[in-house]
Amino acid sequence: MTSRTADPLPVLPHPPSRHAGRPPRRRVLLRHLDRPGDLFRHLGPNWYAAVMGTGITADAAATLPVRVPGLRTAATGVWALAAALLVLLTAAWAVHWTRHRENARAHARHPVAAHFWGAPPMALMTVGTGALLLGGDWIGRTAALAADAVLWTGGTLLGLAVCVWIPYRTITGGPAAPDAAFGGWLMPVVPPMVSAASGALLVPHLPAGQARLTLLLACCAMFGVSLLAGLAVITLLWGRLLHHGAGPDPMAPTLWIVLGPLGQSVTAANLLGREAATALPAPYATGAQVLAVLYGLPVWGFAMMWLALAAALTLRAARRRLPFNLTWWGFTFPVGTCVTGTSALALRTGSTALAGAAVALYALLAAAWAVVACGTLRHGASGRLFLPAPAPAPAPGPAGPAH
Repeated sequence: MTSRTADPLPVLPHPPSRHAGRPPRRRVLLRHLDRPGDLFRHLGPNWYAAVMGTGITADAAATLPVRVPGLRTAATGVWALAAALLVLLTAAWAVHWTRHRENARAHARHPVAAHFWGAPPMALMTVGTGALLLGGDWIGRTAALAADAVLWTGGTLLGLAVCVWIPYRTITGGPAAPDAAFGGWLMPVVPPMVSAASGALLVPHLPAGQARLTLLLACCAMFGVSLLAGLAVITLLWGRLLHHGAGPDPMAPTLWIVLGPLGQSVTAANLLGREAATALPAPYATGAQVLAVLYGLPVWGFAMMWLALAAALTLRAARRRLPFNLTWWGFTFPVGTCVTGTSALALRTGSTALAGAAVALYALLAAAWAVVACGTLRHGASGRLFLPAPAPAPAPGPAGPAH
């Protein structure tokens, strides 16, 4: 049986070409760039990962427990870039859905690409959070709050729909291969956790009473939705790694996605604990603050272990060959959630060690974002990212390259 992780992106047919059968050359790529409608033919939801990665690079800077001169201004500029990317990408996706509707629907049917439907709602909420944390410096607090409220509401509604819709399609689409589990399976179930963390920032802006309590309880419920579903998927992925190996090398960046629900859950637990006192009576408010540490530190420890494991497996894949594709954005947003989670724990506990870890993780995030952003610009300018991705070769076995 063929693994469901065979293709990073769906391979959909191009119109017949006199260059068919040849390796992609620059003139073939330019042909696609010369036809603006075809430029968006294969524009899947995975493109929103670029918005997520750019947005979290800005957001994470605003949460650091240390102040670096000039960092906030630079981070605000990066947030503005993420907001512009969100607008441009959404416009391009509208063209994709208008002119290439069958391809757009095919993404939701594809056993790999469908899971990246989790990216659009998270992109919306990441930019919204940046508006509240940073954007107020440029657009004013009132406009920033309004933007965050709109983007959070839209992202939350879409995320809740996706976390049911995509697993339903996967369950009813036929049995998966034993080695089908991959990090992308987490993408549809992480948005509710992003809603919980970003929604906590909106809690104090609501009137005291039922409105504030309702939002806090809703965020806690979404925390549970994502946490339990994410644990189930991580368990399946762990089993696949032990029984079937790391899989095709181009899929190595998806291993980093596991850090997303881990780091974001630590962030959400701390933010919800901080705001619990404004909506919940004692002893529940105190309990929420205690839980933020008692839950956050063990999960943070596991996240650091997974970071080391994912890095080792990625280096192993890079030594053989790790071609650039959009899954490389998996190096950014998940690490960013570890930064925000570590920063929250450092501020709550007063630990200088955790503060140092947050700074080190942010340095890793900034370096990863720079590398991936440059790669996206380079391969996007050539047109390669707008073509369907070929199926990667099977991963070499213990005895050597596959034959």
